[in-house]
Amino acid sequence: MSRYEEAVDRYFAAWNATDEDDRAAAVAAAWAEDGAYTDPLAEVRGHAQLAAAIGGVQAQFPGFEFRRLGAVDGHHDIARFSWELVSAADGSAPVAGSDVISLGADDRITRVHGFLDRVPTA
Repeated sequence: MSRYEEAVDRYFAAWNATDEDDRAAAVAAAWAEDGAYTDPLAEVRGHAQLAAAIGGVQAQFPGFEFRRLGAVDGHHDIARFSWELVSAADGSAPVAGSDVISLGADDRITRVHGFLDRVPTA
């Protein structure tokens, strides 16, 4: 597994950690301490804000899980990948997007630029 795939796996572990303590640990494993996340709906920095943003998405979509779509494409210290938010109950995926991440020297994420490709209309 490449360093990019490993970083993305840690990223999804953080987004899918439903227990608050597990989420905090997963965020710390995935992101640098001053790591940042930006998408059209959020802009946060640091472990506490990242964990809170993830918790907010989980509260909005209970019973859903983030899953990677396709391969991770990376070079130098950046990678891109696509994902969808999937319901455990019925397999529907009302939200999908693509992210570009930057990695630090320790391969933890320093920056995420998120793009929403599909969002619910109501």
